[in-house]
Amino acid sequence: MTTSDAAAPTNVSESLPANTPAAPAAPPVAKKVPVERTHHGDTFVDNYEWLREKENAEVVAHLNAEQAYTDAVTAGQEQLRTDIFNEIKNRTQETDLSVPSRKDDWWYYGRMVEDQAYGIQCRVRAESNGTLDDWTPPLVEPGVDVPGEQIILDGNVEAEGQPFFSIGGAAVTHDGNLYAYAVDNAGDELFTIRIKDLRTGELLPDTIENAFYGLAFSPDGSTLYYMLADDSWRPHQVKTHILGTPVDTDKVLYQEDDVAMWTGFDLSADRRHLMISIGCSEFSETRLLDFAAPEKGLQVLIPRSAEILYDAEPFLLDGVEKVLLTHDRDAVNSMISLVDAAEFSKPVDQQVWETVVPHDPAVRINGASVTATHMVVSLRKNTIESVQVTELEGLGTAAQAAAVEPAFDEELYTASMGGSEYESPVIRLVYTSDFTPPRVYDYVLPVGDAGGELLLRKETPVLGGYRSEDYVATREWATAADGTKVPLSVLRRADLPRDSANAGVIYGYGSYEMSMDPGFGVPRLSLLDRGVVFVIAHVRGGGEMGRPWYDDGKKLNKKNTFTDFVAATDWLAGSGWVNPARIAALGGSAGGLLMGAVANLAPEKYAAIVAQVPFVDALTTILDPELPLSALEWEEWGNPITDPAVYKYMKEYTPYENVRAVAYPKIAAVTSFNDTRVLYVEPAKWVQELRAVSTGTEPIVMKIEMDGGHGGASGRYEGWKTRAWDYAFLADAIGATELR
Repeated sequence: MTTSDAAAPTNVSESLPANTPAAPAAPPVAKKVPVERTHHGDTFVDNYEWLREKENAEVVAHLNAEQAYTDAVTAGQEQLRTDIFNEIKNRTQETDLSVPSRKDDWWYYGRMVEDQAYGIQCRVRAESNGTLDDWTPPLVEPGVDVPGEQIILDGNVEAEGQPFFSIGGAAVTHDGNLYAYAVDNAGDELFTIRIKDLRTGELLPDTIENAFYGLAFSPDGSTLYYMLADDSWRPHQVKTHILGTPVDTDKVLYQEDDVAMWTGFDLSADRRHLMISIGCSEFSETRLLDFAAPEKGLQVLIPRSAEILYDAEPFLLDGVEKVLLTHDRDAVNSMISLVDAAEFSKPVDQQVWETVVPHDPAVRINGASVTATHMVVSLRKNTIESVQVTELEGLGTAAQAAAVEPAFDEELYTASMGGSEYESPVIRLVYTSDFTPPRVYDYVLPVGDAGGELLLRKETPVLGGYRSEDYVATREWATAADGTKVPLSVLRRADLPRDSANAGVIYGYGSYEMSMDPGFGVPRLSLLDRGVVFVIAHVRGGGEMGRPWYDDGKKLNKKNTFTDFVAATDWLAGSGWVNPARIAALGGSAGGLLMGAVANLAPEKYAAIVAQVPFVDALTTILDPELPLSALEWEEWGNPITDPAVYKYMKEYTPYENVRAVAYPKIAAVTSFNDTRVLYVEPAKWVQELRAVSTGTEPIVMKIEMDGGHGGASGRYEGWKTRAWDYAFLADAIGATELR
């Protein structure tokens, strides 16, 4: 049954114990400075837009007052936060190493050391004797010295004295002598690129400021390719830096002037080409730079005017230049074709494309790459992401070999590519499920009847007596208002009684075709061990059910995302697992917009909501293409600047404009001052409007990290503290503070 729900109280918090200390009498109240925003004949009066003035001392003082209020309101949760933090810490093997990955003549891996917040990047020499043993990674163990180990970069040293530290990319030359890395010390995702000579440990004088994500060396190591973003944080320039020359003489290899297009680059699998990708969520364009003939410049494969969404992988097959295309031409869920490179000189409708993987309405093709001997395909079927491999010999012909997929035991899992060398006879796979810690496998590529073996290299240890059999994950289905079945992942302890008395947390995202795939999370165990049923709602707008699932939750279908989440909440309330009065909701970024929308749609269904870096003022942001990343959002939400229908539709659901006079539950908006993806001003305005309009008495707070970015403060311990804060807020609100 669903609970629309006569059994549910008008305000769920009324049925909960009052275990949160009384809030200070007066939360921060921002002054009202009415600003009119008029579009398509509609005028909206925004009283708090002035909070966008980041350099205004009054704004900073207000934000600090918000944090002080939050600290006071949640002071009673301090012990619970400490307990959850310690549970995360005690389950984590703090001194650990990643499985080494081979690149050229070295094995690269990372170290984590107890009481150190950041990783240490290392490498050791690889042996080569022409056998499969060449691709067997050296055994590296926690606390054990590795003979010949070279430390490339110690993040703890780099972070010393800095308010924030994050690595935004790294690249090493083919000969292994030079290492380029990008550092962010503010959280604004603008990086300083430095280059280290790994033979001497010395930094080269070449330093590039304010770069974006993306680094690659030319094959001879003489040139570094990097990205720049424009004033709205949109990556738009690929630049070349010749080592040893002044940075101010760097050339622009490519510039994208369309404000609605995103630009990035990578190396082809065989490292013979630089691949520049330009696109949005609906069509794209790839330009190749052939390192063997750079004088030819960038070569366009399929122009964006063809309105095809595609990824390209150039490679040699029997000495012939080919391109593997993953594309949506007459294939909503995408398919894979093989094309002679020479075909791209013809108009698209005259090109010959050989089908390699045909379209299947039940299978979403995520992408494809190659090794020297195999095609490797990432795909999704029945919500599950997996990998298939096919021998290159005979590819695209009647003699094409059948695809082979590694087999795993669990029903709900995620298997994804973990990287591999082009010449390697194995590929690296990462496997996980909701209760299986990440496993790293090497998969021996099958040739004829040989190979196809999974070699387990590591399973991430979980301490503290963790046993996967103590927990259960099931697939359930909620029914949306229009009859659509919405998949749910329902996680709980195996010994939890189904007595309609437990607490529940429901999580969602539902945008950009991002899928919330099964994956292990140590912090989540702290909720489950307190008797919480944790539900992941795979709502429309995500990618779990293929491209149509995404299309049904974007632009003028966006409201489906929100009503799907409410339907998932109703399923949980009527499932027999929980007390409907003890349900909380959680989501971040675009999932934070989801939190704001459901708070307006059905505030009575939730005891608490945590909205992390929430995109709650989406219409204001998207109406201003000068704001960070705004124009790039048009393909996701529509363009309200030019389209009155989009404007009207968005204004009907965007959280800030739709706050209403109802009793809102406890709400925490979590943000960072230097976030460039969702500016702090969005939750700051939203919180003020909620407090001004709500008819309820529950506290509404904003937690702000003044030295953080979109992911919060940097460092693993700060990350654990942030998760502990979020979970403590929810657990306190739904009466799930004690371990069972």
